[in-house]
Amino acid sequence: MQDGRAPLTLASASPRRLDLLAQAGIAPDRIQPADIDETPLKDEPPAALAERLARQKALHVHTEGGFTLAGDTVVALGRRVLPKADDAAEVAECLNLLSGRAHQVLSGLAVCAPDGRVSVRVVQSRVVFKRLTEVEIETYAQHGDGVGKAGGYAIQGKAAPFVRRINGSYTAIVGLPLYEAVSMLEGLGYRRAAAG
Repeated sequence: MQDGRAPLTLASASPRRLDLLAQAGIAPDRIQPADIDETPLKDEPPAALAERLARQKALHVHTEGGFTLAGDTVVALGRRVLPKADDAAEVAECLNLLSGRAHQVLSGLAVCAPDGRVSVRVVQSRVVFKRLTEVEIETYAQHGDGVGKAGGYAIQGKAAPFVRRINGSYTAIVGLPLYEAVSMLEGLGYRRAAAG
């Protein structure tokens, strides 16, 4: 970079992650989604899955001389990993499982530094849903808000009224644990662009 900063690559096309970074005054120099196989390994615990996928995504797109930030969100009921819902039917299936129960949102985060160091962390949050009616589930599923989302919902969207309480990081549940992301980047020497 012209100002002497090492560039930052975000290994994700998620507009939510981009928006969250913007809140912290961080604008990636490059956005390059990591195209990797996200299938869980046999008997792989949810936290291990989130950590492995974040690390693999970061290393997959990392280029020498720059920083790379990658994240992965896993929604789990106990040891059961819920899918990233492909369609309305899968959204409804997830919501039926989450209705009236607590679940875990595991946010894997990986940062690669220009010198090759890699920092990886998993942030765990607990979310409790109210008991949902069939109409609430059907209406939300048909809206499309949960398609493509881990666990079939987006907490910052129309699913917000379903949430009785959370224990952990709200930004992690949205898609990127912001406090940890900034701490990890700065800990490895990342400098934000000067304002203006």
